[in-house]
Amino acid sequence: MEASAKRGLVTMVNGPVIKGSSMGSFGMREMVYIGERKLLGEIIRMDGQEALIQVYDDTQGLKVGEVIEGSGQALSVQLGPGLIGGFFDGIARPLDKLMERQGIYIMPGADVPQTDPEKTWDVTVMARKGDMAFPGMVIGEVQETPLLKHRIMVPPNVEGEIVEVRPSGPVRSDQWLALVKDTSGKEVEIPMVQRWPVRTPRPYRQRLLPNEPLVTGQRVIDGLFPIAKGGTAAIPGGFGTGKTVTQHQLAKWSEAQVVVYIGCGERGNEMTDVLEEFPVLEDPRSGRPLMERTILIANTSNMPVAAREASIYTGITMAEYFRDMGYHVALMADSTSRWAEALREISGRLEEIPAEEGFPAYLPTRLAEFYERAGRVVTLGGETGSITIIGAVSPPGGDFTEPVTRHTKRYIRCFWGLDKSLANARHFPAISWLDSYSEYAQEVEDWFASQVDPRWGELRNRATQILGEDNKIQQIIRLVGEDVLPDEQKLVAFTAFLLKNGYLQQSAFGPDAYSPPSKGFAILERILYFHDRCEGLIKKGVPLSLLKDHESVDAMAHLRELQPDDVRAFEEHKRSLDSHIERVARERTAVAREETR
Repeated sequence: MEASAKRGLVTMVNGPVIKGSSMGSFGMREMVYIGERKLLGEIIRMDGQEALIQVYDDTQGLKVGEVIEGSGQALSVQLGPGLIGGFFDGIARPLDKLMERQGIYIMPGADVPQTDPEKTWDVTVMARKGDMAFPGMVIGEVQETPLLKHRIMVPPNVEGEIVEVRPSGPVRSDQWLALVKDTSGKEVEIPMVQRWPVRTPRPYRQRLLPNEPLVTGQRVIDGLFPIAKGGTAAIPGGFGTGKTVTQHQLAKWSEAQVVVYIGCGERGNEMTDVLEEFPVLEDPRSGRPLMERTILIANTSNMPVAAREASIYTGITMAEYFRDMGYHVALMADSTSRWAEALREISGRLEEIPAEEGFPAYLPTRLAEFYERAGRVVTLGGETGSITIIGAVSPPGGDFTEPVTRHTKRYIRCFWGLDKSLANARHFPAISWLDSYSEYAQEVEDWFASQVDPRWGELRNRATQILGEDNKIQQIIRLVGEDVLPDEQKLVAFTAFLLKNGYLQQSAFGPDAYSPPSKGFAILERILYFHDRCEGLIKKGVPLSLLKDHESVDAMAHLRELQPDDVRAFEEHKRSLDSHIERVARERTAVAREETR
């Protein structure tokens, strides 16, 4: 039966969930149009002739008895030139076009093409007549923005001989670029814009080990808890701990070539900040506007809840498309807790048996499906690309034992836990060095050793060890004070103070917003060098108070304010610190000789 001939009737409306009858010819996960306003929906349950549908528009005013029409397709997005720099809702409708047509509110049933079908692109055609086309093969390129070259690829399900190609030059979005005669002898068009169902992962040739770091420019991440390209990370934290700002920093400064930012159920003013910030922010490597390599997807808290559930699938599908071109993509989901709440609301409307805290029993499965679409891979076309997923989690009251945080930890390998006490003390980023961890540290150590310094792994381990010891010492200090401690423990506490304030703390605004690994290592190396020299002298009886009392020691808490390329300032500080320590050592040696006499 053709999609246009399939008809059903609305028999029940329950918020974003409706029930339809006479729908035995429809398919599971099929996209449908409901009522006179053509509300967009997706079939999520089939039972004989009845079907349950989640609707991605506001159902206010929808009546029992209205017609449901099938589309014959799953919920899909259009993939082609025009995505970069775009601002879409949860089901990939361009919000700027919607505003031009309807104003500041999305009207139910709004239907705007995701990509402008009449827009013309200057295409460089790379395929020739007679070539054998294979899945993922690049047949043309478009300079979509000054920062990104868009590659037109053969869809994953097409293979055969190219029998006709368009010449290089202007091509409209709704036109084909090549004709391929497949193995059955049928001619298949290779379009400029292809469609892909959002809930189906795009295929690849091979998954690779995540042994190359995604450099973020944030010292606490790159230095202590690194993430690999193709890795997965979570940023959990209570209200006001800096989840959104941390993700903004990663979107701005990470070395990903494409950024997909999903505002999933967050406040509208936060997405407004992103939309206003990114076009004026400069990419640190090119000096061009950051928006020229960014896609924004916004499904804010006042938008349809079912579209919020779909938004992360829309985003990850776009990310996979650019991964297949051979790009390294960073996907930010802010926040997966709001997405899980959308699952919970829809599950309640479906009258499903709730699990922990009312969330559906399939919450872990949905989280796994999402995070497993990350990875560093060899694409069908033979390129190397990656998707790194960084999801913010908003546990109520900062409770990391609640279901979303707990299940997320099962499927991610990098955990950047935000600490409310650090945020209250204005220590940002408020990533706890005690609660956080990274399972990628050992895998990326060889890269840091070759690109930054061979001692990277050793100094990282020593820094985490000192911070751990300091946690125990601080408990003693809170009970009896610092004065009763031996100098060895005072040194640990002082070194930890320098690490926290001179290394881990980093402003999101100003010249220290981006810190390359070389700068971070230089600061870390200087602090631990001071610790080692002092440790040896303290064992010889030199008081810590003499070693601490110098401007070069105080300056270590402010090395982060230096520019990364200011080599002279770093060297001058090192000479000053060495001179101070040597002077104290000589003076103490002279005193010891006098006492011996």
